[in-house]
Amino acid sequence: MSTAVTTPPGPEPTGTASPLDRLRALYGEKRLAAEYPAVPGLLAELARQDDWPAQLSRAGRLLARVAPEDIAERHPGVEPAGVAVTGHGTLDALTAPLTAELARHGIPSRVSVGEHDAWLRDLQDPGSHLYAPGTELALCLLDAQAVFDELPLPWGPEDVAKAVAGKLELLDALAARYDEHGTGTLVLNTLPLPAEHPRQLLDHRSRTELSILWREFNIGVLRLAAAHPRLHIVDLEPLIAEGGPVRDPRLAAYAKVHLGEELLARYARQAGHLLRTLRGRTRKVLVVDLDNTLWDGILGDDGPDGIAAATTYRGEAFGRFQRVVKQIGSQGVLLAVCSKNDREPVLDVLRTHPDMALREDDFVRIHADWEPKDGAIRTMAGRLNLGNDSFVFADDSPFERGLVASSLPEIALIALDEEPALHVDRLLADGWFDVRELTAADRGRAVQYRQEAERQDLQQATGSMEEYLRALGVTVQVAPVRDHEVARIAQITLRTNQFNLTTRRLQAPDVRERLDSPDHLVLAVRSRDRFGDNGVVGALFAHREDDALRIDNMLLSCRVFARGIEQAALAALLEHARDSGAAEVRASYRPTAKNHKVRDLYPSLGFERTAESADGTLEFRHPLTELPHVPAHVRLTADFHGAAPDAGRP
Repeated sequence: MSTAVTTPPGPEPTGTASPLDRLRALYGEKRLAAEYPAVPGLLAELARQDDWPAQLSRAGRLLARVAPEDIAERHPGVEPAGVAVTGHGTLDALTAPLTAELARHGIPSRVSVGEHDAWLRDLQDPGSHLYAPGTELALCLLDAQAVFDELPLPWGPEDVAKAVAGKLELLDALAARYDEHGTGTLVLNTLPLPAEHPRQLLDHRSRTELSILWREFNIGVLRLAAAHPRLHIVDLEPLIAEGGPVRDPRLAAYAKVHLGEELLARYARQAGHLLRTLRGRTRKVLVVDLDNTLWDGILGDDGPDGIAAATTYRGEAFGRFQRVVKQIGSQGVLLAVCSKNDREPVLDVLRTHPDMALREDDFVRIHADWEPKDGAIRTMAGRLNLGNDSFVFADDSPFERGLVASSLPEIALIALDEEPALHVDRLLADGWFDVRELTAADRGRAVQYRQEAERQDLQQATGSMEEYLRALGVTVQVAPVRDHEVARIAQITLRTNQFNLTTRRLQAPDVRERLDSPDHLVLAVRSRDRFGDNGVVGALFAHREDDALRIDNMLLSCRVFARGIEQAALAALLEHARDSGAAEVRASYRPTAKNHKVRDLYPSLGFERTAESADGTLEFRHPLTELPHVPAHVRLTADFHGAAPDAGRP
């Protein structure tokens, strides 16, 4: 079993002191809050240890003593997370690894744990800590005893069948209650079946029947997620398969600890991945090395005939890695190459070598030369118009990883080594590319970025930006969001950082709630040009505020910057506000580390600044006396038919 994990942003191991000792030193010197940006890197080192559950738990106990508010105050942009925990058994062992796993992704946390076996009361009561404002994750951990404690004595499979049917119906009702009253994400789990229960049935037929009933029950639990938009299910079976007992029988008997510490540590890791995803911090680009990463051997030394990704004992492992990379790429992850090699031999291998599952067309960028890799990745980010925190870099060289980590600390690293059989586990361990729901835009992302390369070629071939935009033939449509676009709109709010006026993050249920409100406008911005359809590239949120229309947020994908799309969309909204009788349009800009590009957007379109708050938020109003023009090169279609009828009306 591999215990290595992908490395989140942070340096490769340095120095002689262990990362845990360094954390202890920071805590002892009362500098953990001040040095919080260094914490994810130290935790990443701990996560590579063979005994990582214990190591991260120790680190989590230190971090739990530091007030998240102190961290946020010292580091603008760091947002603490509220996490509420409830369950059937004793869950004290969850807090420390959960704190550490969230901190590993740069998220300080406030973890509240409910009373023992109070899960039903907590979920039924909208006044409980699971429903408290600011709770992003409501974790409800259940175990098999939640069912078996309710059985008669003696019991048989028919008693279990009745109990699990009732439990499933109860969970369905509780999830519906959270949909209605909760503001975060409720997390339930499948229930592992300890061996002691089937062994109490002496005949094999009854044991088989119990196993079938239990699996069907867990399938029912998993299916609840499809019916409830605020519900997420963690399947414990794959976590158990990674190793470690489900529980310690002595702790289960004496302390009601029905889920063991190692299993809880693995669960905490999944919770960390989930919250990172919910916050829109999914990575977009996987950059891979070639030699001893995608294939066995060194192309420059061994030549094309001396490398392998099939046909040889070691080569088969590299081929498996390639197939998994291709699988990820098919779901919207942009693939790129960064290798110290001559370009033409690399292209020849990707085009013609019989072992390759990955081909030239699978990559949006192929960077093969002898320049430092940190500079190459920086160039890629510029060409793709993406931030460094959109990238994951996989390489077998500690030197190259260390160089990238020191120069570009926002990039997540995957530490590969000389054992290719572990490459896949290390690639997948931290779920850097996980999304809540895969959209059509995700699946078509690679095609869109290849089209973007064609646009860049056109721009270089034209004499000016005006000529380029005229030749591009930009078409913009502003219209109400359609049902099948809700997931995409939510994704835009979660993942867009540069063109995001207020950085309000919305899950799909939040978008749906606004879409169903008669006082709100939820508009999709769609775009296409001579090279293809860009799909939904932006969103506008607004609501009625006395006699005015308030713009809650505007967002635009970085793929379509500087094409006049934002001016056209806002011009359409302002015209709609005026025509629907609004006295003015109000808007806000809340500055972040990444959205400074749009600071002057509203003033450029005729908005007047009215106020500035202590946190730097700027307030604006547009009097609607003189509306901005749609850029001459843009063909705009604005259709507000089907929008909330009262939005914008006095």
